[in-house]
Amino acid sequence: MRHPAEEPIHAPYDPHVARRLLEFVRPYKRYVAFAVALLLLLGAAEAARPWLIKIAIDDHIAVGDVAGLWVPVSAFLALLMLDFVGGAFRSYLTTWIGQRAMHDLRERLFDRLQRLPVSFFDRNAIGRLMTRVTSDVEVLNDLFSSGVVAIIGDLVLMVAILVMMFAMNWQLALVTLLLLPGIAAISFFFRRRMRDAHREIRHWVARLNAFLQERITGLSVVQLFRREEESKAEFRQISREQLRAQIRSVHLYALFYPLVEVGGAIAIALILWYGGGRILQGAMTFGTLVAFLQYLHKFYAPIRDLAEKYNILQSAMASGERLVALLDEPVDVDAGRAAEVPEPRGEIEFDDVWFRYGEDAWTLRGVSFRVAPGERVALVGPTGSGKTTCASLLSRFYEVERGRILLDGLDIREYPREELRRRVGLVVQDVFLFSDTVLENVRLHEQTIEKERARQAIQAIGADRFVDGLPRELDTPVGERGRALSTGQKQLLAFARALAFDPPVLVLDEATSSVDSESERLIESAVARLLSGRTSIVIAHRLATIRSVDRIVVIHHGEVRESGTHAELLAADGLYARLYQLQFAHQSASDPARLAEAR
Repeated sequence: MRHPAEEPIHAPYDPHVARRLLEFVRPYKRYVAFAVALLLLLGAAEAARPWLIKIAIDDHIAVGDVAGLWVPVSAFLALLMLDFVGGAFRSYLTTWIGQRAMHDLRERLFDRLQRLPVSFFDRNAIGRLMTRVTSDVEVLNDLFSSGVVAIIGDLVLMVAILVMMFAMNWQLALVTLLLLPGIAAISFFFRRRMRDAHREIRHWVARLNAFLQERITGLSVVQLFRREEESKAEFRQISREQLRAQIRSVHLYALFYPLVEVGGAIAIALILWYGGGRILQGAMTFGTLVAFLQYLHKFYAPIRDLAEKYNILQSAMASGERLVALLDEPVDVDAGRAAEVPEPRGEIEFDDVWFRYGEDAWTLRGVSFRVAPGERVALVGPTGSGKTTCASLLSRFYEVERGRILLDGLDIREYPREELRRRVGLVVQDVFLFSDTVLENVRLHEQTIEKERARQAIQAIGADRFVDGLPRELDTPVGERGRALSTGQKQLLAFARALAFDPPVLVLDEATSSVDSESERLIESAVARLLSGRTSIVIAHRLATIRSVDRIVVIHHGEVRESGTHAELLAADGLYARLYQLQFAHQSASDPARLAEAR
């Protein structure tokens, strides 16, 4: 699905985007004001240099006053030195402002990403979001570092030059401006097309990054099913579209720059024709003509420079649209309206809960059940029945649409989200480990969890059998996404992570589905011991893993169909009994002992 920021926007300039981007420069407005003041000084100094050349020619060289040349020459050299020193300082200052603004923007984006609801990431590819925080931000860095301030400097210089030209000879100044309407028309013609070209480039860069992130992450699947050629063809197609967008942009600028150059050349020809005639008539001095040629060069140089900066501006506006759209995404609001929250007991109640993902059919339909403090309840049912959705709603990854979920008698929407998730621990099948050590993957840099406490959690679930064999034990890096560990080992660490945080409620969502039989038996006794006195919800397809729970709730098509103990549900000969028979009937002939154990 395309991110909203990638939808085509036809306005050539969006004031809302510009205002939002300038928010990140506002904290440095004093430095910006100083940079602008410096630009005014440098613009005036540069505009004065041709005037000094005129004085040197008309007042000294033309009359043979060689001795008097030292005054304009010294002043000229002084202005050059000012331009050198001031220009270097201006460049450093504007770059510093740009880097600080981009630092603030990256932090704001990362903070926003962490506060967006899980549903947002269901709709948006991670690669595209990475493009926002990296390459799109870097484009804005070019804008703030060398775009906005440089554009102001160019405009200041153009105004200063116009003032000097009209002060010297207003007729010649009007001749110089004859071509400006034509250049303005050319700029207007190309502006919209350049904007669209840059927007298309950013779109295909995002598509390319999303494709690369997905294919590299799933490379083992690509290789296993021999889809390398198909992936290569898809990559080639996306890359070709990006190339086409880049070439379109190159074509536009290949036409735009020469047209501006031609306009400048025609202006020089007009000045030589008109000014030369005025000199022959004795109505104008040679120094004035030379100064005007200098001014003309300096006047059209900012126009060419503005064209280049316009390139940066267009690219930045295309990136800015996406960044502002991301910043404007509604965050996961943490209501937390309760002045006081009850003491943690671990009582859970689903009260007529309805939920659906987007506009799809209802995933949960009036689900109601209660888990008493310290009770161990299993949620079972066919795939897609809504078991995992119950766990996600309890942790407030999604919000209930109808009904309510109570924790210790209080609606979970009344809890501050931090407090809620401190009370509810969740272990899922798809374990995520960070590129850090075993210790930090267990305690997640929570300094209140000491190393010894993390070690005890690891020992409690039997993970010390493999952790003690690692080169640096707890301080061993696990690699990206835990690639140095097996799937079962990663799940054991995820279980130790939940136990180290010691929540009063523990939800196991298929938490042992990828653990081998030996590891499963290893943790069964630890699970039983550690869940004693702790409210727990166990979600499992493998019914053998839930035979020790206090009660089983059967969910089918988003509705609670049955509830009772293992023996009661088998005796009722309902949905649970059929699920049990389907799962274990094939084991009766080959392993009757295991079937008996499961019963």
